[in-house]
Amino acid sequence: MQRSSSPEIEIDTRRADTVRRTLWYGLVVVILIWCAVIPVFDGNLSLYFAMMMWVTLATGLNFIAGFTGYMPFGYVAFYGIGAYATGIAVKVLGMSVYLAIPFAGVVGVLFGLLIAPTLRLSGIYFAIVSLSLAIICQRAIALMPEEVTGGSLGLNLGVVTVREHGYYAMLLILVAALLTASWLARSRLGKALKAIRDDAEAAEALGVNVTRSRLYAWLLATLFPALAGGTQAWFTGALDPQTAFDVLVTAKTVIYAMAGGLGTVLGPLVGTVVLVWVDELIWRAFPVLNNFLLGAIIAALILFAPRGLIGSLTRRYPRLRRYIM
Repeated sequence: MQRSSSPEIEIDTRRADTVRRTLWYGLVVVILIWCAVIPVFDGNLSLYFAMMMWVTLATGLNFIAGFTGYMPFGYVAFYGIGAYATGIAVKVLGMSVYLAIPFAGVVGVLFGLLIAPTLRLSGIYFAIVSLSLAIICQRAIALMPEEVTGGSLGLNLGVVTVREHGYYAMLLILVAALLTASWLARSRLGKALKAIRDDAEAAEALGVNVTRSRLYAWLLATLFPALAGGTQAWFTGALDPQTAFDVLVTAKTVIYAMAGGLGTVLGPLVGTVVLVWVDELIWRAFPVLNNFLLGAIIAALILFAPRGLIGSLTRRYPRLRRYIM
């Protein structure tokens, strides 16, 4: 019986994987078409841009927090560095904004590589150090010469910005982040990262290069917030140290990612879309009580669904794991 059931189990696993991938890539295509077409008709570029940006940030955070268990409270540092790399490239270096965005991504990765030794820490120690680095970056940018960073007043990109182009640039970055997440979840690196998250010593005993695997996840996590920050600067046409390095960016990213479920590909997407729409609807209906009601909803969500929407759903209905990445 065991010999005959083994091929059946393997075939069933392959079918489930095919269904899961088909559903996921179909969802990505739907998101691509929806975000590309809908704003053209209703003209609300800002809402859809913000939603795409937060999904990108939450997905990037998931690479390091969900797959390895490291929670970078200073995640906003890469967002801010990407924004300022774009601003300096355009205003000081005279670079085209279309080249400045990839440049911002490279700068974000290089900065992540520079502070990679902090990965030797773990738990709350890593979280506090990363937050400290974000605060240091904010102060350093504000104290730099005004002809370079604009000082405490920031930079104005002015006429070089085209909001629609910035919107579609963010859409491309979002799709790239989602496809990267789906690749990582199915790759050997992703499996190694999950093993490290569960038990680093056991993973190392099985031959996993813990240091290198964490570094790869860390660099992926630094790339997308830098790209998102640069594109945000392009879309708005202005940036300053206070908003570019606001710790609330990290806080909202963590909340959105956790609301959907860290460690899953679909979780950060679902959590972000749900909470952004809830925030928008509450703001329209109850503008005075917006923050209070949103905070109550988030508290209730964490209380009753501590694993996030997707995590709690798959825990209650295990069969759904066959269809959810």
